[in-house]
Formats: sequence, structure tokens, C-alpha cells
Amino acid sequence: MNELGELRPSQLIFTFGIGSLVDLPNMSALVMGLDDWDTRYCKEIEEDRLVAAVQKRLGPQIAKLYLPPIKLDGMDKDPAAPAVGVPVVPFPRWLRCSLCDTLATVESGVFKLVQDMYRPDKTEYVHQGCLKSQGGKSPSAISVRFLLACREGHLTDFPWLDFVHKGNVPCKPATLSLREFGASGDASDIVVKCHTCGTERRMADAFDTGAGEGFKCHGHHPHLRLIEHDCKETAKAILLGASNSWFPTALSALSIPRAVDKLSKVVEEQWAELKDTEDIDELRLLRKKQQKFQSLIPLFAEFSDEEIWAAIEIKKAGGVHGKVPAEDLKLPEWEVFSNPESAAENRDFKLKRVAPPKGFEAFFEDTVLVERIREVRALLGFTRIESNADFAEATILKDGRLTELCRESPTWLPASEVRGEGIFLRIREEALLAWQDKPEVQQLHQEFFDAHKAWRKLRKLEPVQEGFPGIRLVLLHSLAHALMRQIVLDCGYTAASVRERLYSRQLGEDGGPMAGILLYTAAPDSEGTLGGLVELGEPLTLGRHMEQALEAMRLCASDPLCAEHRPDALGRGIQGACCHACQFAPETSCERGNRYLDRSVLVNTFSARGTAFFD
Repeated sequence: MNELGELRPSQLIFTFGIGSLVDLPNMSALVMGLDDWDTRYCKEIEEDRLVAAVQKRLGPQIAKLYLPPIKLDGMDKDPAAPAVGVPVVPFPRWLRCSLCDTLATVESGVFKLVQDMYRPDKTEYVHQGCLKSQGGKSPSAISVRFLLACREGHLTDFPWLDFVHKGNVPCKPATLSLREFGASGDASDIVVKCHTCGTERRMADAFDTGAGEGFKCHGHHPHLRLIEHDCKETAKAILLGASNSWFPTALSALSIPRAVDKLSKVVEEQWAELKDTEDIDELRLLRKKQQKFQSLIPLFAEFSDEEIWAAIEIKKAGGVHGKVPAEDLKLPEWEVFSNPESAAENRDFKLKRVAPPKGFEAFFEDTVLVERIREVRALLGFTRIESNADFAEATILKDGRLTELCRESPTWLPASEVRGEGIFLRIREEALLAWQDKPEVQQLHQEFFDAHKAWRKLRKLEPVQEGFPGIRLVLLHSLAHALMRQIVLDCGYTAASVRERLYSRQLGEDGGPMAGILLYTAAPDSEGTLGGLVELGEPLTLGRHMEQALEAMRLCASDPLCAEHRPDALGRGIQGACCHACQFAPETSCERGNRYLDRSVLVNTFSARGTAFFD
């Protein structure tokens, strides 16, 4: 097993997770499923609420969340140390010589793997028998940039032999080449040729939907080494590195402390180390192992073994209040943010209530400054070709279009954690209800509902009316994006470092009514804990930013086209007056995939129809 590079834990959730393709310097690699992971070097992440929500979706057998494998101290200097990391394999399996354009598989023996133990990034395949090579150096072999994928999550190599022979009996053995004519890289300038029979074909035919019925999907899950023979979807040709080749479905939860006394807080913070203790004797043994568990000694120094064991038993029984962890991820968070004085504090959670933004007291309740916060994210699965992975849809049990991470039912999931800060804003319910009663707002609500149904119908998601969040989420979502764009200009964070969390429920729904937004730093580095975001939450400063954010929404660089855009009744999108120039946020920052946005619900625009909340 060879080391090929490095990835951050958060990248393995949102960018290069299981089943995705990683573009390495000299080849393309596929991240393998959980069956191939070595959990001996994984650190467990403790978050009861997130585990309970995952169990609701994937089954009660899931009991743990793990960080990806991490090297122990000293492993880099030990040449005999085992390779630690996330397993990958070369994919696609077809390679092309960069000099003579020979096309062959990894298993054919045409190409040889050359490794550099001191420079892992130099690992590559070479074509030793290349007839055009000069100087004795074998040219590099690069991964071909054409694959097949389907909406059910299957991914396979492009069928080069069948394609070039147009479905006829291919030559055996066949010598293939893939040659590019011109510098544009367009598919019409790329020709695959069989030198055995002289047949050739342009790659543009693979993307021409009118040329035939497409490709038959063979049901291949390469990350699981599994083939499902009953796939009825038509496979589509995609390019290597295409953005639609992998869409993660992840769940996230904020760490809300439930302990109130000092001992319970310490037990809660160290629960990953303490939860497997079976009796008080094992606890005594654990405390004696100072060399291995030296971090636990000063934390519990003032407590006896009996007191610690009693706190552990209370924790195992379901918490201080005797409640099991809630499957609803957002309701406990809403309750804490709505009553910050009653919230318990620990090293990862601290709240402070201040006055609402100056000048907007009629619209907002008091602002809550989240001085410390911790978020845990778990990867549930992924989709290809089309994404259906926003927060609400990730918890829908009926949706089966989710590619699994292992061959059997998983007992654990990969996860990551980030720490940072944030600002919580809560809209006054009476002001929101008065706005929702306007005829113009009700008409816009119906337009979004029709677009929502058309969007789900086009993607074969049944029932089509399920999961519609309502017009109040459109308001909250649009306000969150407007503030995020304004805040990053002042606090110095990058746009992808600030993330939203929406709390929107109608009266009568479980835990409702809710109408709040949490803007918090979601970067895995130290940038998110510098205090810049909390500083902007002071009433005078936040009021100024609120005015500037709303003023920026009045006019867009794409107006009047942007302002005149309405929710699409054909299912192509669920957006109103919004675009990349005014409302769209980075993919990892938005909870709803840049859907359910409309700046006309915030302020008056060129084509406003009386739907503005802030008059």
C-alpha cells in the first residue's frame, strides 16, 4: 500500500468522500468503501444526537462516528510503519500513453507502476514499450477522461471496445489508441481507433443523445467491488472530474451540552474515553494508567472514583434529565438558542444574549452571540448525476436513491468536526405572520410550491408535494445569504468559511413555530475561532451590516433579468429573483443547495409585487 497524498477530514465528507474520484498529480484514484478502511487508526467522535438521527435513517446497528485514519506520532520517521490512511485504487482502469496514445487497461500489462518511496506524489504508471520514446525514459500513462455513470450511483469504465466497434463483436485481441486532433479538447476532436481492424469513431458520438439509446448500465459499484445486475437506468457518458459525478449526502449536528454540574460536564467532554467502562474497577484501572490517559487525571483530580462512576451511570442511562437523545436535530438547538440563559456551557459551547440589530427592533428578537460552538458532520451516502442532498431530504426515509458506503449494513460512518463561532437571529413571529398574510406573499408561496412539485416530479421523487418548506423559509434563506455576503466583506473570512443553519417551522409542526437563522464559521482551521464573527453581532455593528446587506439586494448586476425571474414551473429550479451576482453562496455554505431563494421577499426590486418583508 502506497501513500499518494493528503486530504483534510472535512474534504472526505464534502469533496472527496467514499465513491468519489480524487485527481492525483499523475493519475486518478477512487476512494474505497468502509469495508477497506482500517479503523485501528481512527478516532471516535462523540455526538449522541447525530448518531440517533443517523440510526433513524440507516438502522440501529450504527453506533459510532469515526474521524478518518490519522498517522500516529513518529510514523513518518519509521520506514517499517504501516501505511495509514484512506484506501484508494486507480480509476478509471483505462490509461493512455502520453506519447504514442496507446489505450489499454491497468491489468493488461502494457503499463507499469513506478513508485517513489520518498516522493509519494511522484507515483505513476509508465509505458515501457513505447515505440516513440527517446532517451531511454518511458513516457507517463495518464487516466482517460471518459466514464459512464447513472442516476442510481453506478460508475464504470467507458466501454471502449463496444463503442469503437458500434456494438459488433470486438476484435480479440484489440490494439486501441485515443488521439486528440487540435488543441481545443472538444469531444469531436478526439478519436478512438482499433488498429486491429482499422475501425475508428469520434468521442462526440458518446455525448450525442440523438445517435442512439445511450449506454446500458452494468450496475457497477467500484468502491464496493460490487456489481448489481438489475439496474434499469441508462448510463451517461461523463468527463473525469465532472461536478455531477459525486454529490454527498451528509447530516450535521451542533453539540448542545446537557450537563449542568462540573463533574457531569467533564464526563460529557471525555465520554469517548469513558463510555466503554463496565464497572468501577475498570474506572480505577483507567485512572491509574497515567501515561496513556494522562489527560484524564487533572480533569478528575477533585472527584472520587465513586462520584465519577455515578456520573457515568447517569450518562449511560440517557443523560442528566433521563431523556434519550432526540432524533430531531434542530429542535434541541432551537430551544437552546431561544433561551440562552438556561443553556449549559462547556469548552465547546457558550452563548451570550445582546440587543437586536439597531434599527430593526420591530423585526428581530434579541441577538444571541455564539462565542463557542462545535459541529459534527457525518457522511450518509452519495448520489451521481443528480443531487438530492439538502438537509431536509437527507432525513426522508422513503428516498432510496442513496448509494451505500459499504457492502453490508454499516456499523459506523466517517465524520468530521469543526469548532468556531456564530450569530443567531430570530425573527419576531407576529411580524412574520403579518407578512405571510399578504395576498402578494401568498401568491409567491403558491409559485414556489408549484416549482417545488415540478422539481421533484422531474427527478422522480414521490410524492411530489412532500418536503415543501414554505414561504417563511424562503425569507429566512434569502436573509441568511444576504448577510453572509455582507459579513465576509467586513470580518475577513472567506465566503466558504461562513455557513448557515436555518430554523423554519410553521405553527402546528413539531416544535413550531420557528423562524431563526444561525450564521457560523464552518472552516476546519483556526480561522473560524478568531472572534471576528461574534464581534459583528453587537447591535450597532449588526444593524449597520443589515442595512448594507438589504441595500445590496435592491439592485443586482444582472438586473433587470434577475429581478424578473420567477420560480420555474418546469422543474429546472426552485429560485425566484436570485443569481450568482446577488444571492448564491458556496456549495458547502448553503443548507438548501441554493434553492428557495428570492431577494424580492427582502426588499423592493425592479419587478417587486409587494412581497418585501423589510419595508
